[in-house]
Amino acid sequence: MHKSKETIYQISGIVILISAVLYLFAPLVAPWIMAVSVLIFSGVTALSPYPGKSVRGKRLFNFQVIACVLMIVGTYLMFRKNNLWALSMMIGAVFLLYSGVMISRELHKERSMGGNE
Repeated sequence: MHKSKETIYQISGIVILISAVLYLFAPLVAPWIMAVSVLIFSGVTALSPYPGKSVRGKRLFNFQVIACVLMIVGTYLMFRKNNLWALSMMIGAVFLLYSGVMISRELHKERSMGGNE
């Protein structure tokens, strides 16, 4: 991932967290902030596919895509004032955390093996 993409990815992730907390204090504004940040986050994720060749790494990237879909669903639920938005976001966060950790391990393993599986 290029440095500018990585910075945008990190900032949008932080704004997602801030808008989730902001929902407690400003439930009319927070969904809009969440929507913009989730769209940016999802766009950067979609534009940064798994760089390696392993099937496992590509499957883990699909977990990231599923997490983005869950965050989009969570944002929709936030607009509908349905409290299940938080559950959708948490499940998406778990998928992102797992895939982020495992993708870095998979890339390291792939590089140490010279790209062979």
